Formats: sequence, C-alpha cells, structure tokens
Amino acid sequence: MLAPIFFVIAIIAVAIYAHRHAGTRQCRWREDRAGAKGALMKYNCVTCGAEAFRANGKPDRCLSNLNRPGL
Repeated sequence: MLAPIFFVIAIIAVAIYAHRHAGTRQCRWREDRAGAKGALMKYNCVTCGAEAFRANGKPDRCLSNLNRPGL
C-alpha cells in the first residue's frame, strides 16, 4: 500500500532535481589561467564555447543563451 506512494514521491524528487540542474548538464567548464584578469579567473565552456570571468569558481549554469556583444 505504501509502495506506490513512495514511488510517486521518488519520481517527483527526481523531476525536481533534474529541473534544478538542467542548465549545468550541458556545459563543461574549464579554467583558463592564461586568460585570468587579476582576481578573476577565466572559464571556457568546452560544449558551447561560452566564456565567463569569475572570482568564486565555475559558473553554476549554462551561459550559451546569453546575448554576446557584437563588434
């Protein structure tokens, strides 16, 4: 009797976890120490090519959908 209830709760928990981490599963960030600017470290995404400068570690979400500045 309780097994179906626990199964539904488990499905909901997995769906919430997958939705929260949907933006990071596509990007794989690599630190580029040569491109660092002072205290800001440069991070490049291997998957989408996005670049980010951060002082506190890798970006926590995908930045590929942000508008890039033109020339």
